[in-house]
Amino acid sequence: MRISVLALDGLWATGFTVTLDAFVLANSFSARQMGGAPYFDVSVVGVRRKVRSGQGWTIPVRTITPDLKPDWIIVPALNTGTPDRLLPALERPDVKQATVQLLKWHAEGARIAASCIGVFLLAETGLLDQREATTTWWLAPLFRQRYPSVRLNESRMLVPSDVGVTAGAAMGHLDLALWLIRQSSPELATTVSRYLLADIRSSQAAYIIPNHLAQADPLILRFERWAREHLNKGFSLQDAAKALATSARTLQRRCDAVLGKSPLSYFQDLRVEHAQSLLHGNDVDLEAIATEVGYADGSTLRTLLRERLGRGVRDLRADLR
Repeated sequence: MRISVLALDGLWATGFTVTLDAFVLANSFSARQMGGAPYFDVSVVGVRRKVRSGQGWTIPVRTITPDLKPDWIIVPALNTGTPDRLLPALERPDVKQATVQLLKWHAEGARIAASCIGVFLLAETGLLDQREATTTWWLAPLFRQRYPSVRLNESRMLVPSDVGVTAGAAMGHLDLALWLIRQSSPELATTVSRYLLADIRSSQAAYIIPNHLAQADPLILRFERWAREHLNKGFSLQDAAKALATSARTLQRRCDAVLGKSPLSYFQDLRVEHAQSLLHGNDVDLEAIATEVGYADGSTLRTLLRERLGRGVRDLRADLR
């Protein structure tokens, strides 16, 4: 498999290097343990001759030439984790040139993998329109605003499509690399993941901080504050809207536009977050936690936690020890 990693000025060095390290390990194990040639021909390419990471380190890159025909292109994240830094970066000439090159490679049959903020670069091409994707969870409101035609699901860690695959925040770069390795050899991917003490995660929902998402919009932030004061009560959209001096329809629309979910779904996210924090006290009775977050019994809470986080109460408590 021929893989080109597209390096741009200001990239996030950790995500970039962990991606390369995963493929180095995969090639090493394929040669030593499986008696074969390396699976992956990995090159680092750039639209400029000189590329520096966000930390100022020089990154050697190969110049893109017409004879470069990768099977996959990986787009790492830029080191621009806030909207005020990301939006100007997307307007840079080298980023614009990179999106043109991605379109060219796609037209030639290559598939594209992007993680974290790298998904923004892929979305700039329009290739994700009408397709499901994921990205770094804390920039999901901005992503929805800028790319309304993309079906964003930031709770997922990996989302394959006919274009390629997108991955979630930060260390989602490693999940992305392991996923690509698995496409060639599940056995090899398992070996690499065990050496790196990393498994492919299906969800990043457990890492999402609802308050960070709410700060993208004044009405949603007010709703979040109201909701936290009413977690142990039954949810009423009408009551919430009245308390916020808005209409139920407006609140519904703003939640959908900013968060990609209904007010009730976001209210349940806050319940899940609070329940997780209460689970930190390992001896706290689940029934008591259920009452604290507004559920009649522990079984209902168990079901919600498993649906939202993909894990049971025992697993969550073990994580928090």
